[in-house]
Amino acid sequence: MRDVAVVGFAQRQMPVFDGSPTCVELLVPIIAEAYEQTGFTKVDIDFWCSGSSDYLAGRAFSFVAAVDAIGPTPPVAESHLEMDAAWALYEAWLKIQTGQADTALVYGFGKSSAGVLRRTLALQLDPYTMTPLWPDTVSLAALQARLGIDAGLWDEKAMAEVVQRSLTDAEKNEYAVRSGGSSVADLLARPVYADPLRKHDCAPVTDGAAAIVLAAGDRAREASDRPAWISGITHSVDALHLGSRDLTRSPSAARAGAGVDLDEVEVAELHAPFSHQELILRTELGLGSAVQVNPSGGPLAANTMFAGGLIRIGEAARRIWDGSAGVTLGHATAGPLLQQNLVCTLEVR
Repeated sequence: MRDVAVVGFAQRQMPVFDGSPTCVELLVPIIAEAYEQTGFTKVDIDFWCSGSSDYLAGRAFSFVAAVDAIGPTPPVAESHLEMDAAWALYEAWLKIQTGQADTALVYGFGKSSAGVLRRTLALQLDPYTMTPLWPDTVSLAALQARLGIDAGLWDEKAMAEVVQRSLTDAEKNEYAVRSGGSSVADLLARPVYADPLRKHDCAPVTDGAAAIVLAAGDRAREASDRPAWISGITHSVDALHLGSRDLTRSPSAARAGAGVDLDEVEVAELHAPFSHQELILRTELGLGSAVQVNPSGGPLAANTMFAGGLIRIGEAARRIWDGSAGVTLGHATAGPLLQQNLVCTLEVR
């Protein structure tokens, strides 16, 4: 296996697109920031891979338009996934492993405020039995949370504790859409939004984009004084039909976690769009109380669709770069109710 590291990371997360720029206008400065961090230029990038959704953008082949952010010449090797860009990172990692590239730039973007996100995401459900009913993501998450409470797996206080910690940590994150610590009692006193969820239990609608630069071997050492080396990466998927799985669990997260070594993880960035889902993920991944979870504030502070999972990997890499941790975990999820999960462990060497 080739040694591959995260050597650059840039992001923008915001409640709405300021002045409604196009995705190209948003991506250009982010890619420029990634260049500045690594010292690379366009000609140094062997492979480009992106993650986004035409459904979310509301027009066909929006990802093709976004390629304009790369520049038309010279020609590039490029690929795209209709998926969170964390999976684009996985494809880029594989491309490097095969020897077809030594460097890659991965980016993801989404403009969630262009429509009603909680309804748009019903399109990811089974098209025959679920989508015609248009059950929105918040209502489905509320059912999941209620099942866990009724089973005694967690309670509303535990959910509020997740929120309180996340929003307090988010005060240090310039890209947080929502931040500001509050007491658990104050959070529980707020009105119910979709029983048993309150608005702070749900990730805010977030527009934005992110980019990560990968490099192998000596190219990584050229780009960074302290590369975040990928020590393990894998992903797994559960059944799409919600009635065919226990919604209080995420077996695919457990399987993905079993594919990497999590014993030495000090910091974990978990892509949990709802507070109770962090509790599920901690259990499925076997993360103990000593592991610091979502020091960036996590998805409850900002959650750009189709870049939120990539951002978790980028935030995990930042803990390596700043020396606050030696081993970190970046996690991404996609699909309804933690259906698909990807884990990526990073370490200093």
